[in-house]
Amino acid sequence: MIEKSLRAPALSVEDRQSMLIDAVTPLLAEHGQSVTTRQIAECAGVAEGTIFRAFGSKDELIQAAVDRQLDPEPFRVKLRAIDASQSLEVKVRAIVVLMRERFTTVFTLMTALGRMGAPHRHDPRHDFTEILGQALAPDFERLNFGPERAAQIIRMVALAASVPQIRVGAEFDADELTTLLLYGLIGVATDTSASPVHSSVSA
Repeated sequence: MIEKSLRAPALSVEDRQSMLIDAVTPLLAEHGQSVTTRQIAECAGVAEGTIFRAFGSKDELIQAAVDRQLDPEPFRVKLRAIDASQSLEVKVRAIVVLMRERFTTVFTLMTALGRMGAPHRHDPRHDFTEILGQALAPDFERLNFGPERAAQIIRMVALAASVPQIRVGAEFDADELTTLLLYGLIGVATDTSASPVHSSVSA
């Protein structure tokens, strides 16, 4: 009878690197550059030597984590996945949630590290115009702005709400920002049944 090994299959170099990046990212937000390889290893459930075999040094691992967060493509994929057939209110809220998630993660990480990485070479205006244009196309007649301007406004508001130094004061949640973007300070929703922000509109 042949005995089967109970050991888990060995990870590829790429999978091991990805696992370590997943482990170090929240640690960087908490400890910054001073995070230790021991803390990283314990979080990832591996020996410290695994870090050096996968990346060569702690600095290389940190840079890989920064590069992943600054890479715009995964963010664009999430934006493109928004269902254009949903109501305008639901779509704008989804866009706000994704943008705030990205901005908050990036700024928290960069602030903790005390530096900003080199941005990827891409034109955010083109990216957002194309992606948001597709998502908002069924609702263009309801909008007061074209796709490029609408994209700029949504991005600007989401960014400002994600940075404490700009926001100054209590945080805004996704529903409040959606209401602000869609109806401003004195407008009201024309179809509250489709809005995820009933209480904010009627308050």
